[in-house]
Amino acid sequence: MRANRNVFWILAGFFLLADAIYIFWSLVSYGEVEWVGTIGIALAAILGGFIAFYLGRVHSAQGGELPEDVLTSNIDDGDPEMGFYSPWSWWPIILGGSLAIFVTGLAVGTWICFIAVGLILIAIVGWVYEYYRGFFAR
Repeated sequence: MRANRNVFWILAGFFLLADAIYIFWSLVSYGEVEWVGTIGIALAAILGGFIAFYLGRVHSAQGGELPEDVLTSNIDDGDPEMGFYSPWSWWPIILGGSLAIFVTGLAVGTWICFIAVGLILIAIVGWVYEYYRGFFAR
């Protein structure tokens, strides 16, 4: 977690420096500050600072080092429970395709979104209940 915190502090500093350069560049090029880019880059710096601050507070509050921060730790020292993911499930692919159709409907025609919402609901229900039927029923 310490490494993550340091990376986000470096990112926050980089975006602050990039914002200063962007302001200088826009003043030299156009004679005025270009506000959209300036505010966008500044918000990226603020976001990096917020995340770094949060990670620093969590790191100091947990009272110990994570296995990822100790150089002599093994892979097995971390938490082995990462969740259960079905390697043979087709439902995530169907859900991703349905979401792609939905976004295409937003860009092309809203009537496609209504079809996509039905496909999204079918994909979510199928993914949630895939272990309640067939060979894997419990």
